[in-house]
Amino acid sequence: MVYMTDVEGVKINGDLVSHLTQLDVEKYIANGTISGGMIPKVESALSALESGVQKVHIIDGRVEHALLLEIFTKEGIGTEIVSK
Repeated sequence: MVYMTDVEGVKINGDLVSHLTQLDVEKYIANGTISGGMIPKVESALSALESGVQKVHIIDGRVEHALLLEIFTKEGIGTEIVSK
C-alpha cells in the first residue's frame, strides 16, 4: 500500500527514516516523536498492516516519479512501515 502525501515520509529528529516496524511506530507515537499530522497517516498504516497488508509506504507525491523511486530503488525516497 502506498500513501502519496505532501511530506517526505516519517521524520525522526528531523531526519527521514526509510524503514520502521509497527513496534517502532507505536513507540514513537507514545513518546511524542511522531506527532501532529503524521499520526493519522501512521495509524492508518498500522491498521492496514493489522488487516494483512505486508508493507505500507509513505512518500512525497510532489516528487516526480516518486512511486517508481520508492518501489524500484534500494534506498527509496520515503518511509516503509512493516509488521512487527
